[in-house]
Amino acid sequence: MSASVYLRLKIELDHGRKAVMVTNVSDGRVKEVDQMKKVGVEKTLITEDQLSKCQGEPLLAKALHAMETSSLQFFQEEDGTFLLIEPYEPMPKMILLGGGAIAVPLAELGAKVGLSVTVADDRPNYANKDRFPQAETIICDEFSSCLAQLILNEYSFVVIVTREHKHDLECLRMVLNNKTAYTGMVGSKVSLSRVKEQLLQEGFSKERIHKIHMPVGLDIGAATPDEIAVSIIAQIIQYRRFLKKALILNGACDRVRNEVDHLVLNALCEDPEEPRALATVVETWGSVPRKAGAKMLIWSYGMTVGSIGGGYAEGELINAAWQIIGTGCSALHEIDLTGQTDEEEGMVCGGRMKVLIEDCSVPK
Repeated sequence: MSASVYLRLKIELDHGRKAVMVTNVSDGRVKEVDQMKKVGVEKTLITEDQLSKCQGEPLLAKALHAMETSSLQFFQEEDGTFLLIEPYEPMPKMILLGGGAIAVPLAELGAKVGLSVTVADDRPNYANKDRFPQAETIICDEFSSCLAQLILNEYSFVVIVTREHKHDLECLRMVLNNKTAYTGMVGSKVSLSRVKEQLLQEGFSKERIHKIHMPVGLDIGAATPDEIAVSIIAQIIQYRRFLKKALILNGACDRVRNEVDHLVLNALCEDPEEPRALATVVETWGSVPRKAGAKMLIWSYGMTVGSIGGGYAEGELINAAWQIIGTGCSALHEIDLTGQTDEEEGMVCGGRMKVLIEDCSVPK
């Protein structure tokens, strides 16, 4: 499996664009692990630009449907070919405008919950890698210039925590001219009330201002920088998970986005000569630890990135993957979590998972 297709996918996502990966198991003879057969596996990347021009092409139509529903599709066509169609969306980014005391624990927490962290500040002593080791991007520049270097979109969670009210307001004005997933700003209720009045006078709509989280964070009585950071990250998690689901139930939002394991994606772009296998959950039934789309990369010497749920299921999958690595084969492997073995292992699930295992080794 070439790493180049995943590198191109990563470039699309890093630029804030959606994409769909189509895996075609060409001869349709995917076998169980104990009946492995070498098969042709091809991967096709379909970009957002191609999806926007979909005009009746069957594969593009299927890819567009997968993207619109944010759902993985795995099926067998009439000629026996298996198709795995996976929609990908950019990694959610937390953008911290300001590198003060609150930003330090907030960056750490954001990285831990799967957000790509960007920190911007105009002070070199605050905007540096020593202070923010978890940040993917650090910008040291005037705030007016910082915003021009950022890609703000529906995957951006912006938190304004600068050191001065004038900088807060400057950043907020620029952010409001962009579409973001979430915008929050620190401050007292009195000062923030004045900010809202000023923004109204400047022509910003009530609807847009109402969407700003001011003051930012859940009201948990937070007092210290660490506690405030916890309240902010909790609000972001709440917004990403529960509130999006509530909007779907109320018909105000189409769907909850699929989660993409960017650690696995990054690893797929690196060290293509390392013997390893890629496992993707393609179908599930009943109660299982991870749903379709979960990925795990397994190396021949035991290292793994990603997870399909841990415990018995993961151990069984690793053993199956070791039989695949270096063979040029692909295989479907079904993990049954309904039996007595699972109870002995302490598993709380009671379903089944079908996993596609692909050899990622570079032929020699």
